[in-house]
Amino acid sequence: MRAHGIADVPRRTPDRDRRIARRATALLWGFAALVAWTLATGPAVAVPRGGPCALERTAVRHSEGVSDWDPAYPRPRGELRAVLLFLAFPGHRPETPPAELATDHFPATTAYFARASYGRFRLRPRVVPRWFTMPRPAGAYAIHRDWAAAPRGRYLRDAVAAVGHAVDLGRYPVVYLVADPGAPGVDSDATKVISLDRPLPAPGSGVRRFVTVFEHRPPDRNVLAHETNHVFDLPDLYARPPDGGGAGAGWDTRVGDWDLMGSQFGLAPDLFGWHKWKYGWLDGDQVACAARRGTSTARLAPVEAPGRGTRLLVVPTSAVSALAAEARTTRGNDATSCAEGVLLYEVRTDVPSGQGPIRVLDGHPGTGGCYGDSVYPPLADAPLRSGESYAHRYGPGRDAVIRFRVGRRDRSGGWPVTVEKR
Repeated sequence: MRAHGIADVPRRTPDRDRRIARRATALLWGFAALVAWTLATGPAVAVPRGGPCALERTAVRHSEGVSDWDPAYPRPRGELRAVLLFLAFPGHRPETPPAELATDHFPATTAYFARASYGRFRLRPRVVPRWFTMPRPAGAYAIHRDWAAAPRGRYLRDAVAAVGHAVDLGRYPVVYLVADPGAPGVDSDATKVISLDRPLPAPGSGVRRFVTVFEHRPPDRNVLAHETNHVFDLPDLYARPPDGGGAGAGWDTRVGDWDLMGSQFGLAPDLFGWHKWKYGWLDGDQVACAARRGTSTARLAPVEAPGRGTRLLVVPTSAVSALAAEARTTRGNDATSCAEGVLLYEVRTDVPSGQGPIRVLDGHPGTGGCYGDSVYPPLADAPLRSGESYAHRYGPGRDAVIRFRVGRRDRSGGWPVTVEKR
């Protein structure tokens, strides 16, 4: 049951100093170091929306379950409208026109979703090219990554009042509030999604979802694509240290560069096939389900590429966990990826956002890649290559084994994968 009020989704948004620290940490690492089946080999069948591989949602925030969709969130299919509003503050004259600030994020964010969704989703933003002046200086709102509820709520109410009747905010499922990046008191580490259980009253109709944007220039790469995915119920995939430590404190050790929800700085920021299945961008006949013991083989087409064919292989390991395999290549949103091959990861539906609900399995634990550029070099070369295998132990006594073997890449760019579950 969700409490009434404001629920924010924290995220990994380093400021410039933290970016420099992260780069230094990466350099230190460098120096320191199927089509679905019934699990007997045979013809493929489509995966139903339910079933053993479509893990059910749990009560944790942004659960990774895919058995159904939480109707409290909009689903990213078809076209979704959004609006960008620009907020100025007393005592400071903005130096950059709103239309120019908008180009920091669009059309790049729309293009990211178009590629990731194979054209099944279009984010359509409206830019309102003027400043709306807030009644208080930015410093009066105590803007911070862990923003307190009272000043955060005051900020939203003042923003809606400043816009007034100039824009019917209720027409837009997503409202981006872009703060003057040069105003004193604007914290570039504080950009976040704020979802309301009860809409905030506004002229015309209420507003339920805001993205409060506090980015300095240049902004964090892919920041609005990351935040907008929270609007659609995706979790943060990093594991935030208990003390909220800075760069190098373990934020990126769960998924590294793989998936935008781990880090918007990642070299391979396309969404996991699991998330594309959750969104409905992958159909049931593009997901392979290995629910029973035995051996089977499937061909995985690259998850970044449009078209038919299997994109995701799922092996359930409990009611709340599964292993997933997908082919990742240097194309589309992953054009800057450090490695190609079959990426393996573990999904848990009982782990909340910000505590690492997905964990990439390192196919090459003794090596790394892209030192100085990767957010976590030890996982940058995680995908298995042709001829390689990986064994994963699971179960109460860790006596059950799932073994993946990757065959030779074919001319169309896919990899045959054999899974043995015993």
